[in-house]
Parts: sequence; structure tokens; C-alpha cells
Amino acid sequence: MNVPGMSLQSQQAAQQQQQQQPPQPLDNISKIKSLIGPLRESLSNTIKSAAQTLNQNSQIDIGSLKGFDNQIPRFDKSLEEFYSICDQIELHLKTSIKCLSQGDSAGKYLHLPVAPTRSENLGIPDNTLTYPQYLLTVNSQISFTKEIHDTLVAAAQNISPSD
Repeated sequence: MNVPGMSLQSQQAAQQQQQQQPPQPLDNISKIKSLIGPLRESLSNTIKSAAQTLNQNSQIDIGSLKGFDNQIPRFDKSLEEFYSICDQIELHLKTSIKCLSQGDSAGKYLHLPVAPTRSENLGIPDNTLTYPQYLLTVNSQISFTKEIHDTLVAAAQNISPSD
């Protein structure tokens, strides 16, 4: 790969960096699995910094330590990192649950299988919806549901008019 303006060494370094980085997982469950290791490490760091801070504070309280001689990791930073990873995992879990729910609803209310690709002419059987067709079907169902909701709201207002 020759890029104008880049030296051969920087191009090789860029290639090595691309090869060293693992591919990013595409689905939510894989992302959750990839966050378990950092979560364990973050929890360990949080507990260690809490113990070190508690020990240092107790040493100061009993008078055997006058000041802050050595720097220990800040507990609040460790805790914030831990909560950040927990929030990411929670987000991926919620997204996975929504995907499963949508797939279940699609199977229940749409009795045709949906092709997982966006392209239309890849040898898809006739009884299978393409993804664009699926999106059109879902959008029409949403608009129909909105019309029913608006009709019911209007009927409720006509039955009991407000003063």
C-alpha cells in the first residue's frame, strides 16, 4: 500500500498497527463478552485503590504518616471507569433484548422470512422479503398503528368533551 506523502516506514507501521488491532465485534453479545475482561480488571483496580486509600487514611489518622508521600491511584477515577464499563454492558444488553423482541414480533406478525442483506438481487427466494421491503412493511405498520391511535384519541375526546 503506497500512500503519497508517507514514508515507507510509516506505511509499514500503519500496516502493523492495523494487523495488531483485533477486529471489532459486530453483534452486541460479542461486545459484551469483549468487555468482561476490562470489567474484571477495572473492578480489581477499584478495590485495590479503595484499599490503598483506606490504608493511607488510617495511617494518617493514627499519626504514623504525616503527609501524602506516595501517589496512589484515585478511587473516584477507578470507580468511574468501572461504572462506565458497566453502563456499556447494560446498553448492549438492552439493545440485545430489543433485537430479540423485534425478531420475535416480526416472526409473530410478519410470516415471511427477511433476508439479512440490503441488496435485492442475490438469489433470494420469492417468499423472502428483502431488507428494503421489510423496512417499507414496518413503516406502513407504524403509520397504520398511528392512525388507529389518533382515531381512538379523537373518539375518546368526542365521547367525553372537556369543559
